[in-house]
Amino acid sequence: MLRPFTRLHEPLAFVRQFTPNWFAMTMGTGVLAQVVAKLPLSFPGQMLLAEGLWWLTVLLFGLFSVLFAARLLLFRDTLWPMLDHPVQSMFLGAIPMGLVQVINGLLLFTAPVHGASLVALAHGLWWLALVLALGAALGVPYLMFTRQKHVLETLTGVWLLPIVAPEVVASGAAALAPHLAAESAQLLLSLGYVLWGLSLSLAFALIALVLLRLALHKLPDMDFAASSWLPLGPLATGCLGLISLGQAAPHAWQGTALQGAAEMAQQLGLVGGLALWGAGLWWLVAASLFTQHYLRRELPFNLGWWGFTFPLGVFTLATFALQQMTGLAFFMWVGLLLAAKLVLVWLLVMRRTLHGLWHGELFRAPCLATQASI
Repeated sequence: MLRPFTRLHEPLAFVRQFTPNWFAMTMGTGVLAQVVAKLPLSFPGQMLLAEGLWWLTVLLFGLFSVLFAARLLLFRDTLWPMLDHPVQSMFLGAIPMGLVQVINGLLLFTAPVHGASLVALAHGLWWLALVLALGAALGVPYLMFTRQKHVLETLTGVWLLPIVAPEVVASGAAALAPHLAAESAQLLLSLGYVLWGLSLSLAFALIALVLLRLALHKLPDMDFAASSWLPLGPLATGCLGLISLGQAAPHAWQGTALQGAAEMAQQLGLVGGLALWGAGLWWLVAASLFTQHYLRRELPFNLGWWGFTFPLGVFTLATFALQQMTGLAFFMWVGLLLAAKLVLVWLLVMRRTLHGLWHGELFRAPCLATQASI
């Protein structure tokens, strides 16, 4: 049996071939940790399991960050091929989105125990995530417009990854704001709404293009099967973010001239969240049907399969949030079904990832395919 990386020809080859796609793994694992922690029906060891998944997310994010930094430092010649690549560059948005999962876990699992020091750490990491998200949301589209080559026929939901990052950071602001002083909370929530609007407006435009591409050119190639789920991501994150920002607003602006507006934001969060949940439901059903279509043939595994997990996980969290706000059992049962599906998908994708990692099959950077073999 081949051991890890035995197919690579030099010790640091896997560093050179490391891609930002791997950060999608931290997104899927981190959102699963939150889903387990927020299940409306508790079970023995629930929080231990959720925290264990979060620590795995932290470990993976730290490891991937080191590998990616090492690639950029040791193999600087690979930077522009990655930025010019019409698919690899999109996954730069996965880095801040993975970091937000680390931040949310800090607030959920460690801050209640260790207090202010962990909140301060989460606050600092949130600003880092903001910078990275804006860099992806502004920089990658700029490269699309000036350097990369795209045609409508090859458009997929992967285009959404860099512009959805600010929306995910906005939901992180809503989770962090209740732990901060009023002035800091007001700043974060204000920025959160700005990021939410920046991201969702562009996401709607791209989703329209994805629909047009599907109508004209049908489903993408087998390698991009998971991209059918990606439009669910901004809709689900938009729903969760609008609800979370609205819930955090009244406390942040309590006793100020904007208290009335903050209370209205909470009510609008519910109405807007229900509307976005409905839009996400359409994509959930459509993506499930697309996946069934792909499964009639054998799907080749790649890291893009992690795209099955994060959109489904965020939609599950949004469903739980609606259940808490409305008290309707309907959302609880739908959320539990989605959570069960998420667990099964995560287990499948993790198993296939470990298999590919063991055989050294996943360290292949498409952006370097035209360069000399190493």
